[in-house]
Amino acid sequence: MSLLTVDNLWVKFPTRNGIFDAVRGVSFSLDRERLGIVGESGSGKSMTGRAILRLIRKPGEVTANHIMLDGKDLMQLKEREMRKIRGQHISMVMQDPKFSLNPVMTVGAQIMEAYSLHAKATALETKQKTLEMLEAVSIRDPERVFRAYPHEMSGGMGQRIMIAMMLIPNPKILIADEPTSALDVSVQTQVLGIIDKLVQQRGMGLIFISHDLNLVSAFCDRVLIMYAGRIVEICDADKLHEAQHPYTQGLLKSLPRLDAPARRLEVLKRDPAWRDAESVSGIK
Repeated sequence: MSLLTVDNLWVKFPTRNGIFDAVRGVSFSLDRERLGIVGESGSGKSMTGRAILRLIRKPGEVTANHIMLDGKDLMQLKEREMRKIRGQHISMVMQDPKFSLNPVMTVGAQIMEAYSLHAKATALETKQKTLEMLEAVSIRDPERVFRAYPHEMSGGMGQRIMIAMMLIPNPKILIADEPTSALDVSVQTQVLGIIDKLVQQRGMGLIFISHDLNLVSAFCDRVLIMYAGRIVEICDADKLHEAQHPYTQGLLKSLPRLDAPARRLEVLKRDPAWRDAESVSGIK
């Protein structure tokens, strides 16, 4: 049985020129796997992740046939009930920790708060759990980081803190929205290794949102390719470079390759028909 099933998800926003459909009829399922969602900026990747957690606020509108988690349709839950789902069952790591961490609270206080919201524990137990979580994300001096403020941390350290905060309630699903896009390559590898290790140890499902096709190809198990709010193709991650849809092929050809250097990269040519085409088959 799938951890999460999304059926016919739409996200709409009113504009001066009418209704804008940011996500259009997206359907997929998530097992205990690493599922990548890729596409250009504006393709609807992040909106899909936020809509699952019902983080789209008015005037935005989210509709779906259902978003099923443990036999519950998240679309039918009240906001009070959704607050129990966020963190405890599904957590989301945002793109830039500088905008996600509270600048006037210490790192330790923020992680303890995330844990105490979903667990009944004493202050001493909560602090010990926080220090253990900081160690789990490969922070060498957890006591020092526990007492520090976010502005004292580097980008890579901030992202590890965010991962610790999102995983300390022990959720079943982690949504990671471009968690390594602001990091250099060496730190990026470390952060991905931490996410992968924790996801496998805990038997979680991971939705990994990224614009980096090569990264997703190496890191994930399956990939959804999105264009203009729709899923245009689904494939195994290790076979991403054999993708059939012309949009996916165009994205791959626009990437520089060390093993096949080219004097000039191809420009992606978009076909208006892609926007209105039905999502591909093969959705679980």
